[in-house]
Amino acid sequence: MVSKNADRRDVIVTLGWALGDAVIAAAAVMMAAWLRFDMDSALAIDRDILAFAGVAAVLQFAISLGVGVFGATQKRGSFEETAQIARTVLLVAVVLLILRFAAQQFPGVPRSVPLTGPVLGLLVMFAFRFLIRSYRWGRGRPGDADVPVIVYGAGEGGRQLLRALKGNTNAKEGRLVPVAVIDDNPRKRRMSIEGLRVAGGSGRLGQLIERTGATTLAVAMPSLPADRLREIRDLAREHQLELLVLPPVSRLLGPARGADLHKLNLEDLLGRQSITMDPASISHTITGKRVLVTGAGGSIGSELARQIAKFGPAKLVLLDRDESALHGTQMSLTGRALLDDGTLALCDIRDPAALRRVFDQEQPEVVFHAAALKHLTLLEQFPLEAWHTNVLGTANVLAAAEAVGVQTFVNISTDKAANPTCVLGYSKRLAERLTADFARRHEQTYVSVRFGNVLGSRGSVIAAFTAQIEHGGPVTVTHPDVERYFMLIPEASQLVLQAAAIGSNGDVMVLDMGQPVKILDVAQTLIDLSGKDDIEVIFTGLRPGEKMTEELFTPGEDIHSAGHPLINKVEVPPMSTETVVAAAADDPRSAHAWMFSNATEGVLQP
Repeated sequence: MVSKNADRRDVIVTLGWALGDAVIAAAAVMMAAWLRFDMDSALAIDRDILAFAGVAAVLQFAISLGVGVFGATQKRGSFEETAQIARTVLLVAVVLLILRFAAQQFPGVPRSVPLTGPVLGLLVMFAFRFLIRSYRWGRGRPGDADVPVIVYGAGEGGRQLLRALKGNTNAKEGRLVPVAVIDDNPRKRRMSIEGLRVAGGSGRLGQLIERTGATTLAVAMPSLPADRLREIRDLAREHQLELLVLPPVSRLLGPARGADLHKLNLEDLLGRQSITMDPASISHTITGKRVLVTGAGGSIGSELARQIAKFGPAKLVLLDRDESALHGTQMSLTGRALLDDGTLALCDIRDPAALRRVFDQEQPEVVFHAAALKHLTLLEQFPLEAWHTNVLGTANVLAAAEAVGVQTFVNISTDKAANPTCVLGYSKRLAERLTADFARRHEQTYVSVRFGNVLGSRGSVIAAFTAQIEHGGPVTVTHPDVERYFMLIPEASQLVLQAAAIGSNGDVMVLDMGQPVKILDVAQTLIDLSGKDDIEVIFTGLRPGEKMTEELFTPGEDIHSAGHPLINKVEVPPMSTETVVAAAADDPRSAHAWMFSNATEGVLQP
């Protein structure tokens, strides 16, 4: 039924435009004659001229309907519509010329009129459309079922979004209807965009809400930094507006559309970095090489494997001690996980003999070492486990890599290795020092890559908060001011590959994590996304070894650019495998003491 009504409306509109063009064609003929007779109205309404004008009107009406008046129902003009109208006028002019000169009809019509009349008509048709559309554009008002929206951003993203929202005339319910535009750039004040004038900056939001009744704020700045987006989130909360945002430019498929708008999520709040990679340098490191990834069943290891696979390694070997995790990674890579294609290695990095057998068999040329224990609080209770896996395990992987002449070795580290204050940080700092020692002794490339928390990794605070919210709360946060660095797993993995490609032997590559984010903001955002308003947040206090704010660099480290805008590099003092193996760390207490003493060696204490 709706379709039939829409078709009927389109027919009526098309007839209206065709009739209007016919009237213009007739009036243009008479206007051309009036100008030809030096504005003598009596001569301009001669019988032949009136008849000629009538013929022009009939021709214009018939040809317009035959060809179809392009875009009659469109709110915006286009080159195609311009060409269509010009073609109809040209056809009318050709027929009028034939009637006047070849058929010798209408002798009272001046010879210039068949030419000047259609030209005048064409100009008036264009002007008529411009005036009608200018009047209609920007005068739409939301209906009872529509959602009045204030668009934040008067740049290209805002222009595209406004155009898309104003062009969405088919939806009859729940349409997003723009009623105002704001932008904090003073140079854009009073500028008119798609029929709406920029009303000012965010300070005028309250006045605009009162004037327009807006209930939604749409952020049309796809490249907006996360910290500014958090400020806008707070502003929307203050005015009780629903907040919608456009995704980053890298995730937009073509121009911004209304359908691209979505509610604020953690990816928007925590990580909107645009990662630019150098595929050529990464391909030089990986393509056609035998690559092995330890900890391939984990969050970072599995994503690394997926990113590596895109660069066409000769063989990609996945090593982990968790058979189920290996199964999941292989399934994500190939869509099938029969576990029998020779690319999986079920092995514990604590077992040097087993590691040596795998490396001897696979002869990897590139190794990404992502296997580690990572839960800070648990490792504080069991420091001997951190010693066996993160320290001795890394030494085992390094030794196995050395034995087969690995060309590139990448140790995945953590921001907690910078100025460490916990067992996790101590153990990962020692892993960095071990890697630096192998770099000192070999010409091949041995580097570490240091970064913070990754959004959505297994066992992360996100998973803990989500589980607490699902159970009705409360959500536990250690301290209202505690903050951490966050990245998305794909972004972190891409930068790891880039760091591996550009890293110099012995460097610790430090990824730019942007600005730290308050854990309380993360908790509140997850609660907002859940739609549960009665979830309580309680504060439990910082746990042993935790910092209020994580650091990416140790005091005293010389920070240098690594040749990529999101990667820096530092050096750490090397520590030999022999020193580690000879350590008297046979029980939790001695392991903790030894790691603390050697991990903080050379660190400038505040």
